[in-house]
Amino acid sequence: MKKTTYNVSRRTFISHSSKATIALGIGSSLVGSAFLTACGGEGEETEEASILLSTGFEQTPLGYDYAALEPHIDAMTMEIHYTKHAAAYAKNLGEAASEEGVDVSKPLEEVMMNISKFSTKMRNNGGGHYNHELYWKIMSPTGGGEPGGDLSEAINGAFGSFADFKTKFEDAGKGRFGSGWAWLVLDKNNLLQIGSTPNQDNPLMDVSDFQGIPLVGVDVWEHAYYLNYQNRRPDYLAAFWNVIDWKAVGDRYNTIVKGA
Repeated sequence: MKKTTYNVSRRTFISHSSKATIALGIGSSLVGSAFLTACGGEGEETEEASILLSTGFEQTPLGYDYAALEPHIDAMTMEIHYTKHAAAYAKNLGEAASEEGVDVSKPLEEVMMNISKFSTKMRNNGGGHYNHELYWKIMSPTGGGEPGGDLSEAINGAFGSFADFKTKFEDAGKGRFGSGWAWLVLDKNNLLQIGSTPNQDNPLMDVSDFQGIPLVGVDVWEHAYYLNYQNRRPDYLAAFWNVIDWKAVGDRYNTIVKGA
């Protein structure tokens, strides 16, 4: 099969200079001045930034035990979610990449931003894999509390207060009909926005009605919460604040803003 070409090149995404940026390509335009910073391997700082922001095509090990987020997210849900649902997305993504001639040494973000060029299989499974990889990384057994530093100031500036932010975010998750995801993103003007996407779509996709660079993504498919919360999605969303890793989210925010 002929190899797929991208609007955003590997050289743009990960250069061997001290710092490289990737513009969010939506069709033939850019998402304003918002840049997802991804750095090459020259120096400790740039390598850490690349690891933080770029997503591979294979499932990464979970950073904590299945029971570590209890009682907010139960062990059985975590095990099934990670080993069955998320693992299936990763497997099917690998198949789609092989079938469509995608270079899996490149960041998955490149595919997401040009998803209109690919199959439904790639969209569903690439989105599912990207979304879950972020979801696992922004939760922690020692999570909860409130963000600090620049992220806290940005949240207060965008939404009025942390309490108002939580309400608006939960409303986005509760209001998503059927299955999907709730998001906190940086938009084209480097401002925080809250929204949601259906199914396994995400704000990086060029076909999405809600676009930006994801900072927080919360799975509102029933498989993410049904064993513990049944049909009580609002309770699951409220419990999420007890496990969110604000340090991880703040690191993403600071790295992206620094590179914009």
